[in-house]
Amino acid sequence: MKQLALERSLPLLQPPKLVDPAVLAAIAAARPEAMVVAAYGLILPAALLALPPRGCLNVHASLLPRWRGAAPIQRALLAGDSTIGITIMQMDEGLDTGPILLQEAIAIAPDDTAGTLHEKLAGLGARLLLRALEAPPAPVAQDAKAVTYAVRIARSDAEIDWRDTAVAIERRIRALDPVPGAQTRHAGAILKIWRAGIEHGVRAAPGTVCAVEPTGIVVACGADALRIAELQRAGGKRLAARAFLAGYRLTSGARFGSRDG
Repeated sequence: MKQLALERSLPLLQPPKLVDPAVLAAIAAARPEAMVVAAYGLILPAALLALPPRGCLNVHASLLPRWRGAAPIQRALLAGDSTIGITIMQMDEGLDTGPILLQEAIAIAPDDTAGTLHEKLAGLGARLLLRALEAPPAPVAQDAKAVTYAVRIARSDAEIDWRDTAVAIERRIRALDPVPGAQTRHAGAILKIWRAGIEHGVRAAPGTVCAVEPTGIVVACGADALRIAELQRAGGKRLAARAFLAGYRLTSGARFGSRDG
């Protein structure tokens, strides 16, 4: 949006805070008919919410009231949701609590990552936003009994716990791609895992490397195992297993999640 504004010589305001009276005055001077927020990190004060006659609209990447908050895409993947979507919401002073104007769901594909879902939902969000602005639908209150919260992704979320099931770990890998990336340790090195498939019927202590093959590195989990197909060493590039193993020593019986390997 900033680039578009610069290209077309449109007024551009990038306030670090929205409670500054000068900022509120500048926005009021523009006489906005409506305001739109998408993945915006600041809380809109009541004075700003009341300013545009058609209100403030939020393009939220979930099917509200499920996954209110900062990380709806990642939390939907971590939870194993089969669908996600876009909600166009009339904003109020709460955290994603306002009434719903429009909502549309899409299926989560088995290979979707946070990155691929973000791209799919960006296009859907743009289309729904235009519909909401062109012909505003009647607002519908959210179901307070169905609320869940998508808390911000923390550094601790990135660490793989190999005691989890292979299904849960594979979801974590996709949920944290491209940022911050799911990671594990081996022999003092931090390895980021970017792509893996599930191997059923493998039994070994969680984190044990059961096979080292060009098609993938098989690591035992709390239930079943993962065949890691793409990974990355700190400071390196994302590599397919074959290319990674060409420059990294790893043998069956090694342990992931261990500092000493």
